[in-house]
Parts: sequence; C-alpha cells; structure tokens
Amino acid sequence: MAQVLEFKLPDLGEGLTEAEIVRWMVEVGDVVAVDQPVVEVETAKAMVEVPCPYGGVVTARFGEEGAELPVGAPLLTVAVGEPAESAGPAGATGATGPAGPAGPAGSTDGAGAARSAGEQPARGSGAGGEGAGEAKGSGNVLVGYGTSEAPARRRRVRPQRTASAAPARAGRTNGRTNGRVRSAEPADGPVPVISPLVRRLARQNGLDLRELTGSGPDGLILRADVEYALRAAAARGGTTAAHEAAAAPHPAGQLRAPAPALVGGQPPAEVRTPLKGVRGAVADKLSRSRREIPDATCWVDADATELMRARAAMNAAGGPKISLVALLARICTAALARFPELNSTVDTEAGEIVRFGHVHLGFAAQTDRGLVVPVVRDAHARDAEELTAEFARLTEAARAGRLTPGELTGGTFTLNNYGVFGVDGSTPIINHPEAAMLGVGRIVPKPWVHEGELAARQVVQLSLTFDHRVCDGGTAGGFLRYVADCVEQPAVLLRTL
Repeated sequence: MAQVLEFKLPDLGEGLTEAEIVRWMVEVGDVVAVDQPVVEVETAKAMVEVPCPYGGVVTARFGEEGAELPVGAPLLTVAVGEPAESAGPAGATGATGPAGPAGPAGSTDGAGAARSAGEQPARGSGAGGEGAGEAKGSGNVLVGYGTSEAPARRRRVRPQRTASAAPARAGRTNGRTNGRVRSAEPADGPVPVISPLVRRLARQNGLDLRELTGSGPDGLILRADVEYALRAAAARGGTTAAHEAAAAPHPAGQLRAPAPALVGGQPPAEVRTPLKGVRGAVADKLSRSRREIPDATCWVDADATELMRARAAMNAAGGPKISLVALLARICTAALARFPELNSTVDTEAGEIVRFGHVHLGFAAQTDRGLVVPVVRDAHARDAEELTAEFARLTEAARAGRLTPGELTGGTFTLNNYGVFGVDGSTPIINHPEAAMLGVGRIVPKPWVHEGELAARQVVQLSLTFDHRVCDGGTAGGFLRYVADCVEQPAVLLRTL
C-alpha cells in the first residue's frame, strides 16, 4: 500500500529560521518527481525554489501563499508507492485544495499515474507488495540542507472525496495547466514579469497583468508598472481605472507618479507594510549596526576626468567592456592592501579585531525586493574584466530574486555607488559586521582648478564610513586619500599591481 511521507521546510542555511511562501508550484493531487521544485519561498536573504526529495502524489499542502513557516514545519505530504485498492490519496488535515484528481467515484489511480508517466518513486521505496518498505530521500543538497532518509512512519489513507467535489475543482482549475497555478498568464503563453513578487503584488490587489504593458526591455512588466496602475486606480476610485491606465505604456519618467489626489475631500487611506522578508532583514541589520558600531565619516571631492578617459580608452581597444564600478572595485582592493585595518571586523565576544586576508567585496544593489548587498568573492584576485562580469551576473540575479544566501553573506568591505540615484554624497550605515564602506556619488561636470587654471572637470564625491574601533582618523583618511589619488591619476594604481 502507499506510504504517505511528510516533507518539512528544510534548513535553508545561513542561520535562517523561517520563510514566507511566495508561490505554490504544485496542487494537491499533482504527480511530482524526485527533486521537482514544489514551492517558492522568500527568506530574509533570497528567493528559493524548494525541491521535494520524494516522488509520488501530493496529498496535502500546509500554508497559503503569503504565510510564514518556521524551518522544520510541514510543507506537504506525498503518497509514495502503490496505494491500497480501496483508498485514494490522503486528504490530510491542513491541506489546501481537493484530495486528488477526480476519477470514478470511490477509486483512484494516483500512484499508478505516476508510474505511467515515467515518474520514479523515491530511491529505496517499495512498490506493490513492498509499499510499506523503506523510502529514502534523493540525497541532493538545498542550500546546506541534505535530504535524508524518510522517517519510517505511515499515515492512514483517507477515502477519496465524492465525485460531487469534481465540479468545484474544475471551476478552480480554469487558467491552470496540469493542475498547477498559472496566475496572471494568458492561454497563449506567460506574461513577461520580472519576478514572482510582482505577480503577488498584482494578485493581492486584483490587478490582471494581461492588461498591462510593461515599460521594461521587450515589454517586461516591472514592479513600478504595477504600482503605477494601482496608484491610478486609487486616484480614480477603482481597479477599472488601473486597467485603463496600464493598457498603454507610460513614460519612464512617470513611473513614479505623484501621490493620488484627494478623493471626495478625503486623504488616501494609510498603508502599512510588514517589516519582514528582505525589508525586515535590512531593518534588523541597520539597527544593529547603529547600536553596536561607533562609526565616523570622512569625505573628499576628486577629479575623475582621467579615470573616465582611461575607461573609455580601455573599452575602445576592443574586448569585453569594463564597467566603472569594476574600476572602483579594483581601486578599493588596492587601497585595502595598503590599509588592511579597514578589511576587518570586531569580535565583541572575544574582544578582538579580526583582520581578513581576503577581500569579499559587497556592493549595494537596489531591487524591487529592496536593498540587497551581493558579495563578489575574492575580489582582490580578479582583474577588471572578471569584476565587470561578476558584478553584472550578481546584479541580474539580484533583480530577478535569484541570489542564494551564500551570495548575500560573508562580505568584508562594501562599495556603495549611490551616484546612480543622482545624488552627490551620503553618510551610509556600515553593513554589519563589516568595519567600513566606501560611498561614491555621481560624476558630474564642475568648475575645478586644473594645472593652475579653472576648467570644467568630471568631479565625484567619495565618502568613507568606518568603525572607529578598528582604526583612527589617520588610517581612514589615508585610505580615502589613496582612493582619490587613484581616481584622479589612474597611473597611481599601476604601482600596486
């Protein structure tokens, strides 16, 4: 007979203790293969697709989309092996959706369908007369979690629901393919959406993505497009207006529309956003940084004209293009080699300053999910081309919500290019538990005394926020001055290569 196995939310690594269900990828009654992704969850670090280590028929799901589950909580149950002749897939308490695919009343072929579709049961699981035998997980690893042998336990298989439940299921499966949710997707293909979070935002507000025209590349629907449509709806008093406003693309400069006007003389209702997920993790880290780190900031204006010319010459020579942030990262690693005190952390429990021998360079990236800091491993050992490629890869993964927890942790120093927001300067909060952060403002033409004469030069403001416990102002000033010298005269950098 069939063995019903319970799959729990695995340990996602990096000390994460909970995750939010973003999207279920299977329905109750679906046939799943070993290691098939079954649910997409969002942690404080990244978006993760969780694969199920068992193959069989899904008999129960635990938790609705948007619910938070602790690590170790049940995610779903799967019927593995051949079921008993007189029973159908189990409908365990807490399941969402029907108990299984509707067949003749009182009968089921759930596990048989798995075999007919070529799906293999979990390794080591019995079939037929060995259905009660030992079932094992796939053994694959998910972010530090190894699927292990399934517990030797059974659950009573409940009878299948009556055929009267079939029409309700048929009504709910409108817009699904093979029983899986295809929310906000037309029959002829998926809607181009940048991330599942955009889908969820539209779904929670009753907005049909098929009626939006995206402003991203190739019509990609961005979060800004959805927010623009929702603001239009709030201003006009209904979701119909949002659909009308979203039917045509809006100029990029109008993605962030002004606050909705008063409707009937009343201000718009207040909006409350839970501090959870990425936003909650950012809030916790920044609060801890302010509590624990006695930081100080110094800054300097630098003439970046020669750096911009050097980059233009490098890119004109052919080969892969070099990004400006890659050159700034190269300057950072050279400066940290001269001033290693800033490539460190404070171990408060041991009462020690820990200086690192490697540079894992974090960089601030603004995404639809909020501010994240991907980490370039061993940045000190990469040249400008390698740094450009790695920055591009991590930035794309960040915007798509595909960064793993390992790509978001372990940084030793952070480079923050806030000039992309059109601002000159900032006093950033250190990315705890690091000891320093270099900020780079926008590069703009300004009057500058060059070689004794007033000229228009490309000027940038550089700022360094540092933990005053790891060094004094002399060290911090020396680091920042060296960075500025390399920006003004890139040839200075050659002496350290």
